[in-house]
Amino acid sequence: MKFLKTALAATVMVFGVQAANANEIEIKFGHVGGPGSLFEKSANEFVRLANERLEGQANVAAYGSSQLGTDSQMLNKLKLGTLDLALPSSIMSSVAPEFSLFEMPYLIEDRDHMRRVREDFLRDTLYEAAEGKNYKIIGIWENGFRQITNNVRPINVPSDLEGIKLRTPNGVWRVEMFKSYGANPAPMALSEAFVALQTGAMDGQENPLVQIYSQRFQEVQDYLSLSNHVYTPAYVLAGASWNRLPEDVRKVLVETAEEVETYALEQGAELDDSLLAKFEEAGMKINKVDTQAFVDGSAAIYEKFGNEVEGGKEMIEKVDALR
Repeated sequence: MKFLKTALAATVMVFGVQAANANEIEIKFGHVGGPGSLFEKSANEFVRLANERLEGQANVAAYGSSQLGTDSQMLNKLKLGTLDLALPSSIMSSVAPEFSLFEMPYLIEDRDHMRRVREDFLRDTLYEAAEGKNYKIIGIWENGFRQITNNVRPINVPSDLEGIKLRTPNGVWRVEMFKSYGANPAPMALSEAFVALQTGAMDGQENPLVQIYSQRFQEVQDYLSLSNHVYTPAYVLAGASWNRLPEDVRKVLVETAEEVETYALEQGAELDDSLLAKFEEAGMKINKVDTQAFVDGSAAIYEKFGNEVEGGKEMIEKVDALR
């Protein structure tokens, strides 16, 4: 009899936990970052902090490695409300022209410059642009300074890119930039890039070091050219489901996303410092580009951006003033 009472109590307790869990709001957070990527580290830190603060009320779960789709697919899911949060980066230039600002080469000097730009400029300009397209940014994290890898030759000056088939993210201005350098750029989902490089469909690609390493591109690329040609933020983005969340849950998510902004920048810097040795161990040949040659070769893309993007010239001037 005592055993039955104990078993019954345990059963009631289990059902009670299940009932409590059933009342929790499930918040799905998707991103394309692979294991060990900065996206994964930042998202996991966000999940850890948010769930501590939302215990019993909501549960945030991160799904990396494009489990919930490509960036483009996740943007659509946000609009439909079937995904709650995502972490897009370069693809945002296809959402609203203001995001194309971060397609401009050598715009961001360093991470301290990026902090100032984020606080003094982006929160107004880009948040408003996202809301105009029915999205909501709740934090600005990091994708990072981008570098070039390929299997043809070291890249020292823009003309070295002549004829190289280069995988890029889906962004009009990134494609324009590499065309102006002489490359043959082709937009492609990150999840498809490894096979394209492995089979020779693409000669090279460009990404931050941590994305290069976490996607294992060092296994299928010979040359790593440190160009720092573009700095790309990552945006913690919500969509149609945002206003269905309770106000206090939204408040916690915003506060946590903004808290992780500093963590993302710090982790990005640490990963950049630690990864070069790993690329060398993998047998990659590493060189630094002639930065001034690339800056000089970027004049045309700046002129085109200023002429074609409404307010483009003014945005560039505001960013430059924060150096």
